[in-house]
Amino acid sequence: MAASSHQSATAWDAGGRARTAAKVMLGWVAFLWLLEVVDVSTGHALDTFGIEPRRASELLDVVPASFIHFGFGHVAANSLPLLVFGFLAALSGIRRFAAVAAMIIVVDGLGVWLVSPGGSNTAGASGLVFGLFGYLLVRGFVDRRLLDIGAGLLIGAIWGSSILVGISPANTSVSWQGHLFGLAAGVAAAFVFRRRGTPVSARPLIP
Repeated sequence: MAASSHQSATAWDAGGRARTAAKVMLGWVAFLWLLEVVDVSTGHALDTFGIEPRRASELLDVVPASFIHFGFGHVAANSLPLLVFGFLAALSGIRRFAAVAAMIIVVDGLGVWLVSPGGSNTAGASGLVFGLFGYLLVRGFVDRRLLDIGAGLLIGAIWGSSILVGISPANTSVSWQGHLFGLAAGVAAAFVFRRRGTPVSARPLIP
């Protein structure tokens, strides 16, 4: 039986969203690598855009810090989860994804500025990675969408243990503060930017 025009339009729209999400995230990750190339070639001049806590001038670095890394190993460690989580988050719409990412970056950066130990310099996309993980983990339950619930449970099963290690205060090799604030911001973003319409309690579970 031939597909209806509505089915064809829906399939095309889903494919278009997937292509757009892939382009956005591939471009995002490529930009991070380009910045690290520039950083290394300038003797790590961009490291100054990291966040040094509780200094008023460092508030200007709250956003840039999420794009700066301390070496190629650092950016490599963030690239795959950022690509996967960002792609899945962006499938629901680029505007919504941009708002979610902006909230995570700002809240995470301010949290790092407030509570990180004195004399530290924090940078990297891992706060955003942890935030997107938290967002995806609860988004399906907030929006009451079965496909998103399944995606959240899947990434939880794959990356959950790494996330727990990353937010542990015992892990002194990373900024667990940045990871924790990012995770909390992502969970909050799922509620702040939930799908509008009927109240959450009244929404049916839909694919």
